[in-house]
Order: sequence, then C-alpha cells, then structure tokens
Amino acid sequence: MSTILIVVIAFVVLLLGLITFNYFKMKNAKPVTNSKKILVLSNKSFKAASRKGVILIDFWAPWCGPCKMVAPVLNEIAESTNEFRVGKVNVDHNQPLAKKFKVRNIPTLLILKDGIEAGRIVGVKTKKAILKEVNAVLAS
Repeated sequence: MSTILIVVIAFVVLLLGLITFNYFKMKNAKPVTNSKKILVLSNKSFKAASRKGVILIDFWAPWCGPCKMVAPVLNEIAESTNEFRVGKVNVDHNQPLAKKFKVRNIPTLLILKDGIEAGRIVGVKTKKAILKEVNAVLAS
C-alpha cells in the first residue's frame, strides 16, 4: 500500500512540475517568425504601428496549433512585399487588444487601413487567399 502511495505522489509531483515548466515556457514565448520584417505588437505599440497605411495583423497564441501553421505563410508574405506591413499580437499578453477587436478565435488576421479595420480572416488560410483579401483593401 505504501509503495502505491509513493508512486502516486511521485507522479503528481512530476505532473505539476511539467505543468509549471510549460506555463513559464509559454508565458515567455516569442512569435513563430523567421522574418525581421514582422512587427511584434503590444498594447503600447499597436496604435502607432497601425495608424497609417495598411497592416496585416496576426492575433495568435503560443499554445495555438493553427497559429503555428499560418506563421510560415505570414513570414513568406512579410518577406515578399513592401506594399503593406505584417504584425503579430500575442493575445495572452495583449488581452485588451483582442477584446477591442472582438477576437474570439485564433488565428485571426485583421487588415487595418489607416487604423480602421478593413478586413478580417479567421482560421488558417493559404497565402493566395490572404493576399487576395489584403489586395482588395489596398485597391480600395
């Protein structure tokens, strides 16, 4: 009986250790990006970055699998264009922004033109589909 209790306690301690480790790992996670052209936006920097021109903003979280799927597409888009900017907002760290823009699902890509929402893409989309939406905003 005491051996089973020791095994159970050891398992619980191990499980709590893994949960704590993953929490701090996720809390300090950086966006999945290989592009130096992607802006990492926060509650403080968002307004200035989105005030003028067109910007495609990815609302993401480090624990979100679909966000990781769309990240390489956004890296590619950011590297291939100068017509608009690409930014990322971690919803875990910037909840007021997510609330302001009513982001309920991630990834959510917002297209802002001069600080005003001009388009929204929810979920994982292809490069072609994303560029179609952004180009429609650029043309307007």
